[in-house]
Amino acid sequence: MTKKILFITGTRADFGKLKPLMRKIEKSPELECHIFVTGMHMLSRYGSTLNEIKKSNFKNIFPYINQMDNNGFDMDIVLANTIQGVGHYCREYKPDMLVVHGDRVEALAGAIVGTLNNILVAHIEGGEVSGTVDELIRHAVSKLAHLHFVANDEARMRLVQMGETRDSIFVIGSPDIDVMLSSNLPTLAEVKQRYEIPFEEYFIFSYHPVTTALHKLMHDIDIVVETIKNSGLNFVVIYPNNDRGSDIILESLKRLGNNERFKLFSSLRFEYFLTLLKHAKAIVGNSSVGIREAPVYGVPTVNIGNRQINRFRCPSIVDVAENKNELLSALKDLPTEIKPSLHFGDGNSADAFLKCLYEPEFWSRSCQKQFQNFSNVAL
Repeated sequence: MTKKILFITGTRADFGKLKPLMRKIEKSPELECHIFVTGMHMLSRYGSTLNEIKKSNFKNIFPYINQMDNNGFDMDIVLANTIQGVGHYCREYKPDMLVVHGDRVEALAGAIVGTLNNILVAHIEGGEVSGTVDELIRHAVSKLAHLHFVANDEARMRLVQMGETRDSIFVIGSPDIDVMLSSNLPTLAEVKQRYEIPFEEYFIFSYHPVTTALHKLMHDIDIVVETIKNSGLNFVVIYPNNDRGSDIILESLKRLGNNERFKLFSSLRFEYFLTLLKHAKAIVGNSSVGIREAPVYGVPTVNIGNRQINRFRCPSIVDVAENKNELLSALKDLPTEIKPSLHFGDGNSADAFLKCLYEPEFWSRSCQKQFQNFSNVAL
């Protein structure tokens, strides 16, 4: 019998990571790919990226609006709305497995619905560490999930520490590296033409709210924006995610709108963004892209603040505070001769994922979880 696999995607980032897995499922005669599209994908403010998903030619796409198209929508309300939508979908279409990624509220909603309805929940890229509320959400999803597809052995060990059974954890790497290392990315010339980017050399800037430090967000982003504005450098600027506080960042970014050294985008197609990243002088801000993706290409990262605190650090990453002098110094003295890092995967994640799903015992797994006996924990 064909197994229905339901993927939940709420952001441009998680869709890019999940797409290689979706493609494998879509092509399999034994599996059926379904995609629940919600979150930022449904908002015009962030480019209505539902349209990009539709252009990917997947068969079973279900769009669902979980929030209004305004700033600062409360995350608890988004969570509640998403639970309701995913719950209705699951009762109607009865998927055999629900796949969620990372640390967003949409992933938490999917994990809750799957757990409460005895549907296997597979969590992609659990076992990671970071700052802000993201880490709490990620670990909560891991405790609700029955299956874990992680990037490396470090992530696997953290899940074992959390009491997850070792036979539920599969090390497959980060799926987006499959795309990053493929030969099918557009050329830089194609990307610049599509998005009308005139710069010969450029930096990428991406800065998200730190939801546990909203009281200082306005002060921090104003310093950062003024510093890059006066740096004399060219920047491709990507809008923040839609966490609480995004309105403060968007307001500050308005000061860059009429400046010829800045090109602002609500969203970029994932493959086009990767090409821009590959050829950038550096990525600047507090996005996880600077920690996970940029090192794959050997691109320097100027990581601002503590949003990515405790995450893996390559030699290509320079940490600075929201401080004018520190930031300017880092921009002028970037790391050189950086070796590409494959710490988060080698480009074969989708094949490894599919291989797991083809194992007969995979589908005999119980939805009843047990905390691993502490005396048997071996890292």
